[in-house]
Amino acid sequence: MLLEGKVAIVTGGTRGIGFEIVRKYLANGAKVVLFGSRKETVDKALAKLKEENADWEVDGMFPKLTDAAEVEKAVLDVKEKFGKVDILVNNAGISQSTPLYDYTPEEFDKVIDLNVKALFYAILPAAKVMKEQGGGCIINTSSMVSISGQPSGVGYPTSKSAVNGMTFSLARELGKDNIRVNAVAPGVTKTDMVAALPQAMVDAISAKIPLGRPGEPEDVANAFLYLASDLASYVTGEILSVDGACRS
Repeated sequence: MLLEGKVAIVTGGTRGIGFEIVRKYLANGAKVVLFGSRKETVDKALAKLKEENADWEVDGMFPKLTDAAEVEKAVLDVKEKFGKVDILVNNAGISQSTPLYDYTPEEFDKVIDLNVKALFYAILPAAKVMKEQGGGCIINTSSMVSISGQPSGVGYPTSKSAVNGMTFSLARELGKDNIRVNAVAPGVTKTDMVAALPQAMVDAISAKIPLGRPGEPEDVANAFLYLASDLASYVTGEILSVDGACRS
């Protein structure tokens, strides 16, 4: 039970990697509040988790993550209900691959708003709560493309590079408050997006990965578990790659 007694918020927690992070945290003794985009998806995720283990303490909310006031209220509601916030996982985000010549400013802004601004909106109130209670842990979701870039869709790697910069800087700024800040950079992972690809394309992608396979959501969730636990008590300001050594 690596997270016994801890209280965690996980954004983008209704499916894929985020849902697996929630499961992993609950299985290790944490109380978790997952944030989703809609009530329907939140309710569905909660029902699935309760079906797996009725004793897990899990709740859900659906604030608009690009609305600073809504996010602040949600974070403070978690603190009001559970008395503290030990862990914040910023996992919600969007990816796209629009070629530059087809990009619109609105599409670029949409990526930056959710992948960068929304992190700041969640971190600000959570960090204040953590400082008041004597410490905490913030983990952001980055991506392998923050290091390698990608052939098209410049907004996504740009946003994830910004996530890295935010992580590095806040680790230095918040260390004095006993708040650790890290990020996980997944590679190709078996999420809904990858599952929708033709098998031939998945095979071609896998052939470039030294470990010979795409990652499983659990592979990535294990990294989030480690960084949230006391096993990583002296780890901050790190971008932990979970990509099978695939760097391009």
